[in-house]
Amino acid sequence: MNIKLYFILYIIYSFIGWVIEVIATSKDNKGFVNRGFLIGPYCPIYGTCALLMILILPNQENIFLLFLMSLLICSISEYLTSYVMEKLFKARWWDYSSRRFNLNGRICLKISLGFGLLGVILVRYVNPFITSYLIKIPNNIVDIIFYILIIIFAIDNIISFKVVLKIKETTKFIKMDNTREITEKVKAILGNSFLVKRLLKAFPDFRVIIKDLERKIRGKK
Repeated sequence: MNIKLYFILYIIYSFIGWVIEVIATSKDNKGFVNRGFLIGPYCPIYGTCALLMILILPNQENIFLLFLMSLLICSISEYLTSYVMEKLFKARWWDYSSRRFNLNGRICLKISLGFGLLGVILVRYVNPFITSYLIKIPNNIVDIIFYILIIIFAIDNIISFKVVLKIKETTKFIKMDNTREITEKVKAILGNSFLVKRLLKAFPDFRVIIKDLERKIRGKK
């Protein structure tokens, strides 16, 4: 295994995580929704957690400890991701506040237990199977796959960050006094971009901070 193979694994598990998210939310969304922060079919938090578990827990024989450590790794990662993204973009991307046994709405027991179970399946069965095939791929083919994936991934990140920063700009208009101008600006930013619409649809709990704007509008009226 080398850095290129680990990155390919990262993309594979990010894609599997995306599939899990799409299936898990298809009922509530009444159909297909491209889940995730990025445009492509992958959820990086799943890839990150998978690599952490693979690197930290490869030789854990005790299945209970494997489950517990997987739960902790994924829960901490999810909490930190939620916290950092909220600070960066002034928005809450998911919210478990309505679920029982949640911590600040960032993580909840039910989801964490699911991550623990997935961690056991990943470390014990899925990763050994996938890795056994990856290491058989010739190095020149690995290089081609790696460079294609990392270029696509980098471009996707750049575009997605621009879209999210565009959404974040709405918060700059909360303090303005011209209610009509605020409203039109918010509509222009949130309504005219296909990528923005996709992002908002992918995260039903995504909350851009415009409640103050709404209160201003009601106050003006």
